[in-house]
Amino acid sequence: MCKIYKLKWTKSAKDDLLSIVEYIKKDSPIVAKDVYKKIREKAKSSNFFPLKGRVVPELQREGITIYREVIATPWRIIYKVGDDTVYIMMIIDSRQNFEGILLHKLLKL
Repeated sequence: MCKIYKLKWTKSAKDDLLSIVEYIKKDSPIVAKDVYKKIREKAKSSNFFPLKGRVVPELQREGITIYREVIATPWRIIYKVGDDTVYIMMIIDSRQNFEGILLHKLLKL
């Protein structure tokens, strides 16, 4: 039997999703709604098979392997697996510089 993990969104990830949807909504509310659903569904899939996502390559090169990602093209859903919970950490556009975004987020802490 497959273990089902709880799914928790961090404030940062919620803010990321809201920003994406608000930006797209300016041009097309319908597309924004579809993108919202697409990202939420892909993130939800991680609570059934949390290790299916790959380790984030940019972090793996630095020896950090606790963060994984699943892709909802073009967005990267970055998450961390706990004992019984998958934590959605951030949503980023894969066309952007990951290291720059991560540095910006860390400086805000």
